[in-house]
Amino acid sequence: MVILGAPGSGKGTISSRIVRDFGLTHLASGDILRSHILNKTELGTTAQGYMKEGKLVPDDLMVDLIASELAGLKGTSWLLDGFPRTKPQAQALHQHQQLDMVLNLEVPDEVIIERIKGRWIHLPSGRTYHTEFKPPKVAGVDDVTGEALVQREDDRAESVSQRLKLYATNTNPVKDFYAQLGILQAFHGTESNEIWPRVHRFLQNHIPALSGPF
Repeated sequence: MVILGAPGSGKGTISSRIVRDFGLTHLASGDILRSHILNKTELGTTAQGYMKEGKLVPDDLMVDLIASELAGLKGTSWLLDGFPRTKPQAQALHQHQQLDMVLNLEVPDEVIIERIKGRWIHLPSGRTYHTEFKPPKVAGVDDVTGEALVQREDDRAESVSQRLKLYATNTNPVKDFYAQLGILQAFHGTESNEIWPRVHRFLQNHIPALSGPF
């Protein structure tokens, strides 16, 4: 199973709940890449070479990384997060592994922008706040140290908007590809707690639930 969702769509939250309630093995493409690099595998070393040159890891190499991981999970139900990101990646992955289902989280861009632009961080500790959902006791100040909070460049409204446009450009062909295969299931909403019960009900028709939804 693959899960798709724009940055800030709640994909991480939904993924963690799927793993918790259905016992799937969670595979994050970024974690797989880092693991291969850390363990100095042949694929990891090759990928690191591209990264050191400031280049994107080629599609075929990323597919090989993911496919090698999936090959060790035969007979195990898994959830792939963060891959594929482009149609060529989806097509290549399909040659290695035919998916049962692809979950797609559809959250309006304006909701995501409002959600992300409210994030502020205390850089030395990594503590995060949100102006609406988790505000600091004093606006703009870390609760523990009293030091100033900052907003990451990627969290500014303009940056978020650009990221969402890029995501749509890359991912809409991926969604079309899986829709044509008849395995794409979309879930619309504005927050994870609204979307999650629908995801849970859908998955219950295909996978025995261990618990939930909560």
